[in-house]
Amino acid sequence: MFDSQKKRKLQEPITETTFECKRGNLTIRGTEYRPEGENLPVAIVSHGFMAWQATVRQYAKELARMGYCAYCFDFCGGSVAKRGKSDGATTDMSVLTEVQDLEAVIEYVQRLSYNGRELVLMGCSQGGFVSALVAAKHPGLVSKLVLFYPALCIPDDARAGRMMFAKFDPKNIPERLNCGPMKLGRCYVADVIDMDPYAEIKPYQGPVLIVHGTKDSIVKPDYSLQAQRAYPNARLHIIEGGAHGFGKKHDAIAMAHLRKFIKG
Repeated sequence: MFDSQKKRKLQEPITETTFECKRGNLTIRGTEYRPEGENLPVAIVSHGFMAWQATVRQYAKELARMGYCAYCFDFCGGSVAKRGKSDGATTDMSVLTEVQDLEAVIEYVQRLSYNGRELVLMGCSQGGFVSALVAAKHPGLVSKLVLFYPALCIPDDARAGRMMFAKFDPKNIPERLNCGPMKLGRCYVADVIDMDPYAEIKPYQGPVLIVHGTKDSIVKPDYSLQAQRAYPNARLHIIEGGAHGFGKKHDAIAMAHLRKFIKG
């Protein structure tokens, strides 16, 4: 299903259009950034925990400028109140439901007549973890993988009973968890508590770019160092002073790494 209610030209010859697709009976809503041409390579950018598509829009626009038909979207139940436009309750969201969301978006964009088969997945924080899991499940589909401060700590956090603002007994997971402005369900913990993230992501053999900041207090850079060792073809760039969610200065550095990786 394609929604063309919001459509406008950006300064570059790129058209911005909203879109919708389905995961079961839930509607996923996002934005397409399409440069001119046919048989276009595709890039899909995934946002992090509690975030929404606007927080990664700059990456989608940059990828579109590089010739990709680029997409960002809101995960079902993955955003703080009134930010995300997709269906779904936060209490039904987990890393694994977000894997299903991303798979649904991939299926949708690959049906569009102007898109080719080349596919780049990019994700930030939890969206990076999700993108890595999807690439590992479908290694033949994903041409390149880009991970900005990927939240590979999530299974360890679940086992420790401390996930962002939520604290709980990991041996007795409650049905509901208070996580600051977001209510989570038991599935958020249960779906990852026994997971070895490095074993899960290892099947992807293609080129990987990982960018992480030294001042990240949410996901320690050591997680990305271990991810680099898990992949056979990964480049890791550590940004001195970069926090979780790059500020303007560090985002410019990360964007330069992205451009070099995509073009090279």
